Amino acid sequence: MQDFRFSFLVTLVCLVGAFYWGTSTPAGGIAAVTLTLILGVMEVSLSFDNAVVNAGVLKEMDEKWRQLFLTVGILVAVFGMRLLFPIVIVSVATGLRTMDVVQMALKAPAEYSKHLVENHVVIAAFGGMFLLLVFLNFIFDQDKELHWLGPAEEKLAKLGKLDSFSAAVAMGTLILTQRFLPVPDRSSAVLAGIFGIILYIAVDGLGALFESEEGAGVVAKGVKRSGVAAFIYLEILDASFSFDGVIGAFAITQDVVIIMLGLTIGAMFVRSLTVYLVHKGTLDEYVFLEHGAHYAIGVLAIIMLVSTVYHIPEVVTGLIGVAFIALSLISSISYRNKNLRESAEAGSH
Repeated sequence: MQDFRFSFLVTLVCLVGAFYWGTSTPAGGIAAVTLTLILGVMEVSLSFDNAVVNAGVLKEMDEKWRQLFLTVGILVAVFGMRLLFPIVIVSVATGLRTMDVVQMALKAPAEYSKHLVENHVVIAAFGGMFLLLVFLNFIFDQDKELHWLGPAEEKLAKLGKLDSFSAAVAMGTLILTQRFLPVPDRSSAVLAGIFGIILYIAVDGLGALFESEEGAGVVAKGVKRSGVAAFIYLEILDASFSFDGVIGAFAITQDVVIIMLGLTIGAMFVRSLTVYLVHKGTLDEYVFLEHGAHYAIGVLAIIMLVSTVYHIPEVVTGLIGVAFIALSLISSISYRNKNLRESAEAGSH
């Protein structure tokens, strides 16, 4: 429980804050606390697969960068992506000053929510393409030795030999998606999606700038292996997950303060869960857990793109992510037990 102590402390502070804020509204303090807890649970359920993928990256980082991820990183995640970024989006879309948008969010949350939802296509296209590339680069990783789906996944991994194959698939998916959008939304969706692809490629490319200390000329394996590049990668990955969570929160309440407090609780527990998985060596013990998380991310990316045309309830996204994690956990336990039996049989002969 040591990894979760700070999260419980933040939760207590947020709930107290929600109660006092609620007493100044018609809803009341108890209702505000309840909504805050619901939002916190929703954020964790939507981002559990994010925590697993984060752990896979974080376990390769040194302690200095881990601590930076848990301090500066959480400030960026909570205040940057879940509070400031939506305000910036509305400010750019409406042409209003940032402080005017802040006043709108506090005094006219329905109008603020309306502007944010109107930009859902751009947000979903950007975040969807970034997450899709996270999934595709995992699937098309030819250096991956363990394959959850057996021969089918192994054959897909061989496609990674083709340069930029993931980017080509992502671009094709984006072009296909925009054909279903209303004509006025197509250009903005394509531009946002292309920016998501470029950003992923740029961040991924940073890994090549950091050479491993284990032998001359050995390059650190991808963006996930270097401190600063991995930190940037994790923050953008978290941002991509947070976009839909922020917009989906308005389906539960339009009180921006309650949304902020609830998502803060969720973000803190996702961070703590990430560190817990690293400290316990969970990914090494349950070998398919990371696979399940990436498949969940792939489905989330598709859902984000589909949501540009059709509304998909957040509960569906959360349940799909939990289902993939559960299935990969069961597969990992089965795989581990099988290896133990084979080792015992080999030792008895």
